[in-house]
Amino acid sequence: MVSIKELSKEEYLLKGHIACAGCGPAISLRLLFKALGNKVILVVPACCSSVIPGPYPFTSFAVPVQNMLFEATGATASGVVAALRQRDIKDVTVVGWAGDGGTFDIGIQALSGAAERETDFIYICYDNEAYGNTGVQRSGATPYGAWTTTTPTGKKERKKDIAFIMAAHRIPYIATACPSYPIDFIEKIRKAKEIKGTKFIHILAPCPTGWRYDTSKTVEMGRLAVRTGVWTLFEIEHGKFKLNPPSSRLIDRAKRKPVKEYLTLQGRFRKLTEVDIEKTQKWVDEDWERYRKLASNQ
Repeated sequence: MVSIKELSKEEYLLKGHIACAGCGPAISLRLLFKALGNKVILVVPACCSSVIPGPYPFTSFAVPVQNMLFEATGATASGVVAALRQRDIKDVTVVGWAGDGGTFDIGIQALSGAAERETDFIYICYDNEAYGNTGVQRSGATPYGAWTTTTPTGKKERKKDIAFIMAAHRIPYIATACPSYPIDFIEKIRKAKEIKGTKFIHILAPCPTGWRYDTSKTVEMGRLAVRTGVWTLFEIEHGKFKLNPPSSRLIDRAKRKPVKEYLTLQGRFRKLTEVDIEKTQKWVDEDWERYRKLASNQ
């Protein structure tokens, strides 16, 4: 297991970036660079992370970055991989780093194409469950009942299950992670680096601006998402499903915290009724029954 003390003290997310206070994606970026160092080329579509580095001609990312159109992360990353192969460069990891809007919605066609072609790269979706950079509009990742500027009374639809959508592509590695559990996140990134083909990592990246909670509570919010079972840490490696700690210890419903504890701490869920909360709890419990069956079949 990775130890925090073993990680490099070098920083590739530099001072002066303009992420919001308590930004989950910024914490995730720092961990990404801790995991991979600077032998990385990032492909970033329109999203919060295209703004975080700061205004041109300056940047707070100490790695090469290809900023790309919203829909083109998978296609651009495929081109970068092909260019590195043509030049026989083998020690650089190509990472598609996109938000949920650029993954679940606008960018899913290019991602699907890259996966079908078995492009050798890591695609990371940092999921703050809305189009955060453009004013907090709903996305396919926005959960049921959440306020956004385009769902002022709460979203009426469930969140897409993007990890299992990617599993349907039969790619070699899929994982979920959260910066609130940094060791799990780093280990999964490093594992993905060593696997050939398309790798997909889905991160829950809490956003105080869009979720409406105090900026000091980001790590706590991510942990609570896991402990209530709203967010589950797992891997699908070559088709085999595996729960990761602490999620692997939460199969028993009695060991999970009530979903209500997570929902009521966020202003975006302020219009939920008790019926809505019960509905969300029921869906979470149903998902966990599926995870239990998948884990027991391995």
